[in-house]
Amino acid sequence: MEKIRCAHILVEKQSLALEILEKIKKGDSFAKLAEQYSLDGSRKRRGDLGFFTRGAMVKPFEEAAFKLKVDEVSDLVKTQFGYHIIKRLE
Repeated sequence: MEKIRCAHILVEKQSLALEILEKIKKGDSFAKLAEQYSLDGSRKRRGDLGFFTRGAMVKPFEEAAFKLKVDEVSDLVKTQFGYHIIKRLE
C-alpha cells in the first residue's frame, strides 16, 4: 500500500488560508507558517503529519494529498475541519 508523508496548515477562515498560500508562493517557509498559523497539534511539528495511507484522512484531504508530487503545495482544500494547505514531503 502506498504511503506518503505530508505537512499541512489548517485554518478556519478562507481569507486567512488565501493569505498564507500567497506567502508560500512568494517563498515564505511552509514549516514556519504552519508553526505560526495551524490550528491543530501538527503545528508543534511544523505541520508534519507523518506517513499515511489511503483511508487514513478525510476524503477531500486524501484526494488532494495523493495528487501532489514531492515538494508540491496544494491549493486550498476544504474539509469539515476548515481550510488546509497541504505540502507533500515524501
